[in-house]
Amino acid sequence: MSYVEIPGAKVPIRMWTDPAAVEGAAMQQLQNVATLPWIKGLAVMPDVHYGKGATVGSVIAMRGAVCPAAVGVDIGCGMSAVKTSLTANDLPGDLSRLRSKIEQAIPVGRGMHDDPVDPGRLHALPTSGWDGFWGRFGGVAEAVKFRQERATKQMGTLGSGNHFVEVCTDATGSVWLMLHSGSRNIGKELAEHHIGVAQKLPHNQGLVDRDLAVFVADTPQMAAYRNDLFWAQEYARYNRTIMMALLKDVVRKEFKKAKPTFEPEISCHHNYVAEERYEGMDLLVTRKGAIRAGSGEYGIIPGSMGTGSYIVKGLGNERSFNSASHGAGRRMSRNAAKRRFSTKDLEEQTRGVECRKDSGVVDEIPGAYKPIEQVIDQQRDLVEVVAKLKQVVCVKG
Repeated sequence: MSYVEIPGAKVPIRMWTDPAAVEGAAMQQLQNVATLPWIKGLAVMPDVHYGKGATVGSVIAMRGAVCPAAVGVDIGCGMSAVKTSLTANDLPGDLSRLRSKIEQAIPVGRGMHDDPVDPGRLHALPTSGWDGFWGRFGGVAEAVKFRQERATKQMGTLGSGNHFVEVCTDATGSVWLMLHSGSRNIGKELAEHHIGVAQKLPHNQGLVDRDLAVFVADTPQMAAYRNDLFWAQEYARYNRTIMMALLKDVVRKEFKKAKPTFEPEISCHHNYVAEERYEGMDLLVTRKGAIRAGSGEYGIIPGSMGTGSYIVKGLGNERSFNSASHGAGRRMSRNAAKRRFSTKDLEEQTRGVECRKDSGVVDEIPGAYKPIEQVIDQQRDLVEVVAKLKQVVCVKG
């Protein structure tokens, strides 16, 4: 099954998955979103699952309004990938040293750099706009300004949860570098501040779910949120750019004899807001666990830490608001995964991948996610596959 529509209060719910396969709590969230007075469209991706405020794997198009909890707390979270000149034959049999070097270069978990990364010292990294970006920090919410030092030291760090850095190979044997991260703690604090503000506004008091509180156009609260939202999205983009530059430096040093070169980077947010026009209307499109898939635009749809990922090209399907899924999508919660699976299961499901195989990452086990091939197959009218990647190294937070 691919595309189907089901009725919603204000708009039909456009789905790229079997409605019967969607968990009840997630379906209720979708129906709740469809009641919002400002809603103009709702598209549901095949990786859909229950989330805070709104379902992960949904695209919410509203006119003159935006819901900060639907954007989520990891503002600007997304993916970057780059194809290298290396081939599988260049890789050593034991990849533990390479994983260790990556972990030394890129802080993971709650870690941060001892000193802020100077982009000027990174190989061939464009630095235009850097000073202006940090200059705009003075305009963000007062509630988070004391976090600037932490924000500068977390720039170029991975974080935890489902964030990762990978070395992969494709069907031709080419080696790719890929990573997944967002706006770190500063994005979370900005999001939580604005969600709190939105929930107290009078126009949000009658909503079916307080997590669907919105800011509306032409108000100071909307202006403040948009300012901080777009700044945090830029932080996330810079964060991935710095990490990729650090990762490339590791690869240059470890494969000095091969003199690796790198193709242009593919980068895409999958938790963000964009101003886009559909059916003659200027809309604020929130992609919560979804990527933009405009005609010819490259995107990245990762699977789990043992199954591989896809590089795709968008087909520009306006029914989905030019969107596609952001990954495989969880089929069980983190706590459920910890109850069901053991470290032995993790070792078995990540066989052949150089990665952590301890209890700290059991909640990221491949079995906790939907099959990525099925997710890709359900959106053949949204994207075309360019390459399938299989990880050989996976660094988790």
